[in-house]
Amino acid sequence: MRISARTDYALRAMAELACSPDRPLKAEEIAGRQDIPVRFLFVVLSELRQARLVRSVRGPEGGYSLAAPAADITLADVIRAMDGPLVSVRDLKLTGLEYQGAAAPMPDVWRAVRASLRHVLEGTTLADLAAGTLPELVRERASEYNDDVRTYP
Repeated sequence: MRISARTDYALRAMAELACSPDRPLKAEEIAGRQDIPVRFLFVVLSELRQARLVRSVRGPEGGYSLAAPAADITLADVIRAMDGPLVSVRDLKLTGLEYQGAAAPMPDVWRAVRASLRHVLEGTTLADLAAGTLPELVRERASEYNDDVRTYP
């Protein structure tokens, strides 16, 4: 899975909005906090608004806010809004995907990858990010990653 800059910026912007449920944030404020180019952020916020994940508030006290409670928006929701399905193979549905010969088991690998991503990304909400408390599964997987990292001279 490749996380595009657009999706990375969207997730970071949404985390900032989750930390500010009481007032809208201006794009410039979000961009400054997350070191995101403001012009790029406007495009990202527009896409998130079209996906009904954020709403814009007009006026001098306006800006952007989450369209639903942070606990109801998962990281998977944001990724799908920006980039589509979590895992796709040549834009084919994984349910009917079949390969021949030695590659015959590969569709099960792709399905396992999608299921693993879904567990992590659908199990983590913006509220989790805002609170700084990730679900146990995410902490376990991150720990496994840290244990697997090897340093080379």
